[in-house]
Amino acid sequence: MATVANFLAKPIATVVPRLSSAGASTSSFIFFDPKPNSLLLKQSLIRIPSRRRLSAVKVKAGAASPGKVGSPAAKDEKVQKIHSGEEFDEALKNAKNKLVVAEFATSKSDQSNKIYPFMVDLSRTCNDVVFLLIMGDESEKTRELCRREKIEKVPHFSFYKSMEKIHEEEGIGPDQLMGDVLYYGDNHSAVVQLHGRADVEKLIDENRTGGKLIVLDVGLKHCGPCVKVYPTVLKLSRSMSETVVFARMNGDENDSCMEFLKDMNVIEVPTFLFIRDGDICGRYVGSGKGELIGEILRYSGVRVTY
Repeated sequence: MATVANFLAKPIATVVPRLSSAGASTSSFIFFDPKPNSLLLKQSLIRIPSRRRLSAVKVKAGAASPGKVGSPAAKDEKVQKIHSGEEFDEALKNAKNKLVVAEFATSKSDQSNKIYPFMVDLSRTCNDVVFLLIMGDESEKTRELCRREKIEKVPHFSFYKSMEKIHEEEGIGPDQLMGDVLYYGDNHSAVVQLHGRADVEKLIDENRTGGKLIVLDVGLKHCGPCVKVYPTVLKLSRSMSETVVFARMNGDENDSCMEFLKDMNVIEVPTFLFIRDGDICGRYVGSGKGELIGEILRYSGVRVTY
């Protein structure tokens, strides 16, 4: 079981999920000196009942692959080719606070050739993300960049924001890549981003009347199960916008978020809190897509038979 201290000491490490009894994966951590009875949000008493799967983006035919250096790119390809460490640093600087996804590949890697067309397709649809390609065997300059970034295997994906590496993955498939891009680069969806207790209270006040259910997705920045389930959250936020408000918070973003998780007695992530008329009426712990949808429907007033 990983502790909060472990998460903060290793900010780039990917959380290794473990299966819960319901079959959906979560990541666990322990707060020091937990206060399970401290469950008050403003003046509302939180009552927690007992616990009771987004298709991958299809790759368009004819998408380019890394292949040999200098191969022609698709007309609408938005992946930027990087040829040196200086170009790489300049690209990170120019991206400012946008998410940057850098693929480190080689021309002889079958895995790189297979996943690159998918990254090209993502580059066409994710306008708030900058995509970079570094061919490690192109020149001594790119080899030096790979050494600098400690790239040992390809394809290797590194994720940056404000010139800081926030996440990295190695040998992943299209579904995982899409999940990572959505999770770390989503700045335009219907999911409300919360950055502390004050944001939570404001969201609750704004929806205290009107009958909408609030679904608060609580996770951690480098939590594998949180990334896994987030595409489902995005899809639901678009299809259920008339009846449900979706929001998320990363508990390890700052002290206020961490304190909120502690007060809510959140010990596994992802945890989904269900809030209606100012009261937290239940929660679901796990990344099972079908189970999450069922719980949302149940708390929305739709009868669900298990």
